Amino acid sequence: MTLKECYSIIGDYNDVAKRLPLERMITKFMLKFLDDKSYEKLENSIANADYKEAFMAAHTLKGVCQNLSFTKLYEPSHVMTETLRNENPDMVKVAELLEKIRENYRLTTETIIKFRDSQ
Repeated sequence: MTLKECYSIIGDYNDVAKRLPLERMITKFMLKFLDDKSYEKLENSIANADYKEAFMAAHTLKGVCQNLSFTKLYEPSHVMTETLRNENPDMVKVAELLEKIRENYRLTTETIIKFRDSQ
């Protein structure tokens, strides 16, 4: 799998290439995403009804996804951030968004792993 093929599944290669002009830089930071704990913190914080911490985790996840142009994961993370900004979030919406984030996080990480393993 090429880097562009990977991005065709999870994001926008042309957008990330504007920020990180070398493929080795994109690859380096994309692979580091696998070590990022923001998603895990988001899941745990919501499970513990710690919405302030969940907001911070969603905000961090959103930022990382935006910087790496992981558009499929960025979009629900962005909406989750705004939903959790409210001190009393709509829990039905939070649950729906968390499911979308789970699906896209799984897609993103599985695709990155396939890319890494094909190198």
